[in-house]
Amino acid sequence: MIRLLTGTLALALPAAAMAEEREDKEIVIPARVVSREEIVVSGSGMLRAPNSDLVQSSAILLDVDPGFGARVENRLRDEAGIVQFRRSDGRSAHPTSQGVTLRGLGGNASSRALVTLDGVPQADPFGGWVAWSAYDAINLGGIVVTRGGGSGADGPGALAGTIGLHSTMTDGAEASLAYGSRDGWDASASVGGEIGGGQVAVDGRYSRGDGFIPVAQGQRGEADRAAPYEQGGLGLRLRFDAGDASRIEASVRGFSDRRDRGVDFTASRTDGLDASVRFVHDPAGATQWLALGYIQLRDFESGFASVGAGRDSANPVLFQRIPATGIGGRFELRPAIGDANPLRIGADWRRTVGRTEEDFFFTDGIPGRHRMAGGSSDTVGVFAEWTSGNRYDGFLWTLSGRVDRWWLGTGHRIERNRGGGPVITDLDFAARQGWEGSGRAGVRWTSDSVSLRAAAYRGWRLPTLNELYRPFRVGAETTMANEMLKPERLWGGEVGADWESGGTKLSATLFANRLTNAIANVTLAPNLNQRQNLDAIDSKGVEVAAEQRIGPATLRATYAFTDAEVDASGGAATLDGRRPAQIAKHGGSVSLRSHTQGPLGGFATLRYIGRQNEDDLGLLALDDALTLNAGLSWRFSDAVSIEARGENLFDELVPAAISSSGIVERATPRTLWIGARLSF
Repeated sequence: MIRLLTGTLALALPAAAMAEEREDKEIVIPARVVSREEIVVSGSGMLRAPNSDLVQSSAILLDVDPGFGARVENRLRDEAGIVQFRRSDGRSAHPTSQGVTLRGLGGNASSRALVTLDGVPQADPFGGWVAWSAYDAINLGGIVVTRGGGSGADGPGALAGTIGLHSTMTDGAEASLAYGSRDGWDASASVGGEIGGGQVAVDGRYSRGDGFIPVAQGQRGEADRAAPYEQGGLGLRLRFDAGDASRIEASVRGFSDRRDRGVDFTASRTDGLDASVRFVHDPAGATQWLALGYIQLRDFESGFASVGAGRDSANPVLFQRIPATGIGGRFELRPAIGDANPLRIGADWRRTVGRTEEDFFFTDGIPGRHRMAGGSSDTVGVFAEWTSGNRYDGFLWTLSGRVDRWWLGTGHRIERNRGGGPVITDLDFAARQGWEGSGRAGVRWTSDSVSLRAAAYRGWRLPTLNELYRPFRVGAETTMANEMLKPERLWGGEVGADWESGGTKLSATLFANRLTNAIANVTLAPNLNQRQNLDAIDSKGVEVAAEQRIGPATLRATYAFTDAEVDASGGAATLDGRRPAQIAKHGGSVSLRSHTQGPLGGFATLRYIGRQNEDDLGLLALDDALTLNAGLSWRFSDAVSIEARGENLFDELVPAAISSSGIVERATPRTLWIGARLSF
């Protein structure tokens, strides 16, 4: 309670620092933002923000400026209900653990929320996790979070919701440089402008740090040390008018991510290259269309170690490399009906190819066995969505449907001794194919300041190549793959109400979801697990958000209560009635952020995450945690400002993982930053 009161007091500090700005002024809204409900981002490839998402719970995050230790995945944590598989961020978490979901639909580290960047799917082609550090180098104009499944126009995979990242074209130049705790450095820059009748923008970021010791104090041994990180990215985006209300947009970006897990032989490396081209024809009051093509290239390497019982030694147990490719395309047509475009019809295709190459059974540092496993998947879908009505008054109706044909190519797993000898395992897994459908029906009624909404939906997700073909080991825990996994299927619905008057906004949503064939890591015996389809995960709960303008600042609070339960039988019957792993029942945040262009600004965010289970049986628990992040900035000229920022100012122990032997891994401890921003 003392910490909570202290944090509440700290929330008032930025507002107090901005006291000279308290006289009534109009909110300065950036040019790229039309309202809190509609976002138009230069260079995003969006025809316009769809009205159809208004029938579900949603949020728009605008303050996603890079630099000073700020990270996209941590900004998302401020919205209650958004859950990442680990509580640690991309500086210390293992890259394969960074999946994201909502509404208690947990089970493993593959994302059950569809993450897109300017409409391009972002999940790793092999494993379904998200390389969050890749987006810190992008100048983002906003993030649109839509909770709940069924948004088939965005593509398959939106079981728990859709997280849309939207870039913006820089006009001028912006840069920041900050120095932080544990010799951390964070530099970002964006430059852009008109060229040859079009626009060009270049964004980049570099960050590094000596890192912290992941193992909780009191449990460390000689094998434990700080876990350094080094990350960077560079992107180029082009936009040219093609005449007749048409434009061509192209982007290419690359990123590099180096991390360590705080023990010898646990370094990881991720390199990625993404490119996309889109053609947009967007005349007002006439037929509109969009064509998109993209490619993702990923190369991931990671080492794994076994730590002695007294944590006084570490030995290599596995070295893994995963090359993977994702490629796809999309075409969307919006016919003109009268002076509007209420109908969206289109088709999309996505192909993933990848394999894992692993060396294991180490003796004196030399691997004795090699394994290769992988395959491919294809999904082709057609969709249609109709939205009719007025978003500001009266009824707004939406109805959408999607049909997908999916293929899993012939998979394989081969194991052999290194240095010759017979093949130990040589398995080919039969190709499979099938049909899946998804869709959404919803209505929203608005009168003056009150809106009521309801939606029902169905979604699905194809198992990743990682879930199908790759066995893995963490410490003494071995998890077997399962090439016979079935697609996950979701039925769900929600009702909600929104109220807005002046500077006050309130929102409440009740939801209920049933995820059948949920893929989870199921315990078969001590230290032995397998990926299996559970009968279902049933999840229901409530989400609440409140926002109040206070002079030059906005106070926002979010809370999510999630009651999730496993429905299981057969070999997984021991999980029946248990809570899914890595899903907390309670979560919330309170934040105060300035929104003026005055000389002083700042923010403070209290974030709470409840107690949750580490494992499927609920034998290992991660305690709850309350953290405070805050920052202050001073703009002493039009071009220069200085800023101080702190993460986890309470230095709270935030458990991110716990091993079967009780060793606790922690998330980011107290981290302080100070630096400067330049803009021209």
